[in-house]
Amino acid sequence: MSIADGATGIRHLLVRDLMLSARLGVYPHERHAPQRVRLNLDLSVAEGDRPLADQLAEVVDYEALIERIRALVAGGHVNLVETLAERVAALCLADPRVRSARVRVEKLDAIADAGAVGVEIQRSSPNRPR
Repeated sequence: MSIADGATGIRHLLVRDLMLSARLGVYPHERHAPQRVRLNLDLSVAEGDRPLADQLAEVVDYEALIERIRALVAGGHVNLVETLAERVAALCLADPRVRSARVRVEKLDAIADAGAVGVEIQRSSPNRPR
């Protein structure tokens, strides 16, 4: 993941503890009802070569991004948390300003003795510098 600083022209957009209800899992009991999942994002975003104009269009709109993630999660059953994480990362990388995405997806109620189980991935756009 790129360091957030002025010299590299990178800032990090963070989404922490986004709680959603998802149809997720390979086991029969997971196919009957949605379950709670927690998503965390850390996106490396190119800042550009000029100062911000203090306008929403100048940055990655986290509210719009979250709405797209909600729609993705509501779109139907997914077997693996890994698949969901890949889809969320691809959605984030669709914005050309996003250089890399670290995505964590956790199932909160899958294992009674664990607070959460899940996966964290990091993906970069192959066509953009890191």
